[in-house]
Amino acid sequence: MLLREVKSDTMEIPESFIHKAPNGYEYEAVRKKANVISIWTVYRSGFTYNGNNPSRCIWGFYDTKRDIYYSPINHKRIGNPIDIKDTTPYTAMPKPKPRISLLDFAL
Repeated sequence: MLLREVKSDTMEIPESFIHKAPNGYEYEAVRKKANVISIWTVYRSGFTYNGNNPSRCIWGFYDTKRDIYYSPINHKRIGNPIDIKDTTPYTAMPKPKPRISLLDFAL
């Protein structure tokens, strides 16, 4: 399995990871288990509430043996498998499905 390095030089993200980090952000990967890494979005500019330190938010998880991405339940718990095409650069949470009501058809 091919992996590419991110800016920190010590963490790896999968080569199959299709997203580019949004402006002001970068990605970091941290080994969670032997075959699972957690992928984080990191905002380097910081915020006043955390002493201007970088802010991290869990993007999702990746199983290196199975080549499967997972949405997060929280930063510790792995959720359901998800197709990388159904994710955004900010999160692996599933995109909300549009709700259609009968009123939409009446108009």
